[in-house]
Amino acid sequence: MKTTRLRTRSLVAALLMLMLTSVSVRAQDADDFLAQLHTFRVSNYISLDAYYRFIGSGTTNTLNEIVAGINTANDSMNLLVKSTSGVLTTEQVEALNGEFDKFKALMRDNINDVRTTGYPDLRLVSDMANQALIMNDTATELYQIAQENSETETSPRVEAARMGAVKIAQMMAKYSVRTNSSVAQTFQGSSTETPLDEQAKEFEQLLDIVVKGKSEAELKALLGDIASKWQFIRGSYINYNENNVGFVIDRYSKRILESLTTTIGLLQQKS
Repeated sequence: MKTTRLRTRSLVAALLMLMLTSVSVRAQDADDFLAQLHTFRVSNYISLDAYYRFIGSGTTNTLNEIVAGINTANDSMNLLVKSTSGVLTTEQVEALNGEFDKFKALMRDNINDVRTTGYPDLRLVSDMANQALIMNDTATELYQIAQENSETETSPRVEAARMGAVKIAQMMAKYSVRTNSSVAQTFQGSSTETPLDEQAKEFEQLLDIVVKGKSEAELKALLGDIASKWQFIRGSYINYNENNVGFVIDRYSKRILESLTTTIGLLQQKS
């Protein structure tokens, strides 16, 4: 009798352990999915920023930046398609993939135009800018849906850091248009986009959330560095119609973006 009870308890314990492991794996799969979707969003803005600079410079290094951004976004999309997390339907992921395919095709055509003629086709660039907005709006909506369906709580500071990273990448691309083109409005597809000064204020609010809370030495130093770099370029984003040094804004924005990526990793280690 005692042996039977022991076996029953062992079986219950084993089943409980299996259930807990399964829940943990699903939670990790869901978080990995969100991380890849986040990388996808940021990488597309990086490639767009590089393209706008490519218009002005036409250099191989800038072209390589475009390719690197697209490749990173492509890698993330492939992982999203293969994911078994179940936080989005196959149809939802394929819809985003379809928008990405359109964006890649337009990027390829626009690069070829600049390389062939030395200047952009305004209609094609406008089409690409509009497609970028459609794609990233779709990605943002799906990120929110995936987050709700994941049934896992993400740290508010991690989420704010992710949103801040997307925001600074978006601002960087938008500012790059103004710096590298005399017909910026044509390139932005921006009738529905938030103006740069308002985006800068939104970024500051997100940064405030990231900074709040306990921070160990490494994280504290990193957040301090982000804050100081932001203060250096903040005025340029707020007063975006004034003449500013575009390459400095781009460089500092990239460093903030890189530091936010590191910040996300450190915050996730703590949670």
